[in-house]
Amino acid sequence: MPKQPDQRRELSAFLRSRRERITPEQVGLPRTGRRRTPGLRREELALLAGISATWYTYLEQGRDIRASDQVLDALAAVLRLDRHERGHLFQLAGHAPAAEAEEPEPLAAEVAAVPLLLQPNPAYIIGGTYDVLSYNQAADELFPHLIAAADRPANFARWVFLEPVARDVVVDWEPEARGLLARLRTLAGHHPGDARYTRLIDELKAGSPEVSAWWPRYDVQARHGGRKRLRCPGRGAVDFTYTAFHLAEQPERTLVIYSDAGEPAG
Repeated sequence: MPKQPDQRRELSAFLRSRRERITPEQVGLPRTGRRRTPGLRREELALLAGISATWYTYLEQGRDIRASDQVLDALAAVLRLDRHERGHLFQLAGHAPAAEAEEPEPLAAEVAAVPLLLQPNPAYIIGGTYDVLSYNQAADELFPHLIAAADRPANFARWVFLEPVARDVVVDWEPEARGLLARLRTLAGHHPGDARYTRLIDELKAGSPEVSAWWPRYDVQARHGGRKRLRCPGRGAVDFTYTAFHLAEQPERTLVIYSDAGEPAG
């Protein structure tokens, strides 16, 4: 299937961002003279990957050409992509079917009720663009002002980057925010041209200097569980564990459950 123009632009931006992060020394090349570009030159990457420099230039320019699995594997190896980045590269190159745009239909009543059943553990369900589709009282209390606007769905990405209280609640704000943006970037790459992602990302860029600075880095990451330190009223910074479950028939909709990991972290 031919790649769409938006998808080719995404592939171009991704390749360029990763090429600029690899230094000649990292791949055993001598640093010679003044370099006008950070990282590897296109011809250096092509040489190391065993492909034509002209052909690679066309690929990075977003021309409508198709790379084989072998070429993508070689590029991923030279660029030192991790598992998620490699999967993202193959997705953008058209080697995996792009996910269909998620319909903005409401959750089934029995699904929307799940966070309520998990009270007093904070729990919510988010969609692919981080809209909060269902939540319980504990989640509302843990993330103040998340459920605020009556004219549009609450959105976790919007809360993290545009709601001032988030920087106080999320103790390790910068690494957490970088991770969230990387996960949003991954999801947006699965939906090239989807206006829902474009609108959200434009809003975040306009309102957050961090998003404007970090978005061109093209970090990607899959949704996952983990640990997070959150500041709770009267308790200080508390360690929470959180687990993410994807809905069986709508895998981009995710149930997230938090549990107190123990005593206040200080």
